[in-house]
Amino acid sequence: MRGYQCSTCGEFHSGLPFSYGSPAPAPYFDIPEAERDDRVLLSSDQCVIDDKHFFVLGRLEIPVLDADEDLFSWNVWVSLSEKNFNRASELWETEGRESEPPYFGWLSTSLPCYDVDTFLLKTNVHTRPVGERPFIELEPTEHPLAIEQRNGITLKQVQEIAECALHG
Repeated sequence: MRGYQCSTCGEFHSGLPFSYGSPAPAPYFDIPEAERDDRVLLSSDQCVIDDKHFFVLGRLEIPVLDADEDLFSWNVWVSLSEKNFNRASELWETEGRESEPPYFGWLSTSLPCYDVDTFLLKTNVHTRPVGERPFIELEPTEHPLAIEQRNGITLKQVQEIAECALHG
């Protein structure tokens, strides 16, 4: 059975997840639950808060250097300008939309497992063919997540992310 012995809880976990994500952008969780129905439109791909904050869900992919599965991904929310959000929405079901230039955005997900917060890192949102989530490219900074996206991670690091994500 494939899996790993968890260094955090000591138990054996079958399988090793190669993807994690958040159900909503970080600002969503700042809104009192009783107000969310009135202030938020949330789908599996898009979110609008107070008719002035616009988000799309995309895949921030990281190469895994020593594994058969060559990509690890964080499913992350990115804020877009209203203009870019409307353009992306207009093309949502349009064949050939992947030829659209990337949209600038701000990472709007605070990922666990990083000593430096990931919230508000600069991104480019690359539209992919219909049915595929956008590719999220981080600005090439010295942030650990940006370094991982550029250089890749090992299977051992994927396990460390799993331990952190599952056990905080």
